[in-house]
Amino acid sequence: MVNAVGRDIPEKIILETEKPVFEGAYKNSGHDVKKISSGLRSAKVKKGQLPESKLVASIDEVIDRTGLKDGMTVSFHHHMRNGDYVVNTVMEAIARKGLKDIHVAASGLFKCHEPLVPLIRDGVITKITLSTISPGPLAKAITNGYLKHPAVFMSHGGRPRAIESGELHIDVAFIAAPCCDAEGNMNGAYGKSACGVLSYAYADAEYADQVVAVTDNLVSFPASPVEISQEKVDYVVEVEAIGDPEGISFGPTKPTEDSVNLKIAETTAQFLDEAGYIRDGMSMQTGAGGTSIAVAAAVGNIMRARNVKGSFASGGITSYFVDMLKEGLFRGLLDVQCFDSAAIESYRDNPKHMAMSASQYANPNTKGALVNLLDIMILGATEMDIDFNLNVVTGSNGVILSSSGGNNDCAAGAKIAVVVTNLVKRDMCILRDNVTTVVTPGETVDVLVTEYGIAINPLRTDLLEKLKRSKLPIMTIHELKAIGESKAAKVMNPEFTDKVVAVVEYRDGTIIDVVRKPVQEF
Repeated sequence: MVNAVGRDIPEKIILETEKPVFEGAYKNSGHDVKKISSGLRSAKVKKGQLPESKLVASIDEVIDRTGLKDGMTVSFHHHMRNGDYVVNTVMEAIARKGLKDIHVAASGLFKCHEPLVPLIRDGVITKITLSTISPGPLAKAITNGYLKHPAVFMSHGGRPRAIESGELHIDVAFIAAPCCDAEGNMNGAYGKSACGVLSYAYADAEYADQVVAVTDNLVSFPASPVEISQEKVDYVVEVEAIGDPEGISFGPTKPTEDSVNLKIAETTAQFLDEAGYIRDGMSMQTGAGGTSIAVAAAVGNIMRARNVKGSFASGGITSYFVDMLKEGLFRGLLDVQCFDSAAIESYRDNPKHMAMSASQYANPNTKGALVNLLDIMILGATEMDIDFNLNVVTGSNGVILSSSGGNNDCAAGAKIAVVVTNLVKRDMCILRDNVTTVVTPGETVDVLVTEYGIAINPLRTDLLEKLKRSKLPIMTIHELKAIGESKAAKVMNPEFTDKVVAVVEYRDGTIIDVVRKPVQEF
């Protein structure tokens, strides 16, 4: 068969390769496979012509361009945390267009997303999937069963696993881009709304059918550095503001000053030292809570005293880990979320402060999740039971307070997972026969450190043997529970209906528990 440049291609070769012959330089180029498969425009670019501009004038127009319909899934990332504007702006525009039955698949939602509550009541939003949520009106709306379908709480590693496998299919991803050019190259390091890394949006950008960059800082091509690149982006929309950076530092991001919690932190550091985990090459992650960060401070003091140099610290990064990096206590920081302005500046300016995708961080199905390289993980919990199962989703009254986040990811991967918490909170003992909601299985949790003592999981016979002569207040979980109950003034035993308001997934996508609607509405 003769092709478009006059070359005779043997029929045998065509049959063997199953390839069509060349018909012209622009016959097949310039097509976007996603748009062809979804029945939308297929732009053919000819020599001498400019490709169709990705710039769109408004959120309303880009919703029309994407062909968003009832029942579709839209996604968002949460690096702006409690300062985010994009979720509310996009969802209110979707509501104005009369769309219904929308699935919001956000990596996280916060108190600032209260405007979603009336959209749930009106049937605009009928399903929510996320990996973190903060206490507030939206969390209470889910608790009270306002959603048509149960919310799905994934872990930080479980979310990209689900997206990459096709289990969580995203029709349109809206990515808040603090710095972006007209082709969609973007980063989170620069601009008035700089948030640091954009790690939780990587999977969305790669696998969503269509990707919209929403920016308040449109720069000349090429944006630099490129964190998410143009070939993944369909449209770019410039808005006045994508968020308030002051909302990024939401919740405690500095070491506690409370004497009781400082005691817990010091005890934890001493325990880790006696157990042999504070050593050259060690790696570490803490949560953003005040006690957890105080543990990092106490560990840092031991590292300085013994000239210990760690390999890396990871997870959500605060100024405290930034200072430890500058001091040389760690060789690098691996970051999925910046929790304050110091972390944002460090990511922008220090090459040893590196972004990683949520998949690289914690996806159990990758070839090398970073959580598997962690030596020390400091965890929080709202409740723990006598089998060391953890609850971080609900309070003892059944109200949703958070989601899985990286809790069960890191507990599964780290060599030692330590829960640090007050034994008695709000006049209640955090140790129970059975937690209200299981998020992290006890087989992955190693130690509990409280102001009254330390309990080691009986499965860790190595730790029990190594610390059997320690002067630290080590006791059984039952002994610690008895102390807590003697100090507590309240016992919470809420009643629940049969209505399931949320499904809690373990990191591998299996259902580890469900959240039921309390009898009492909140």
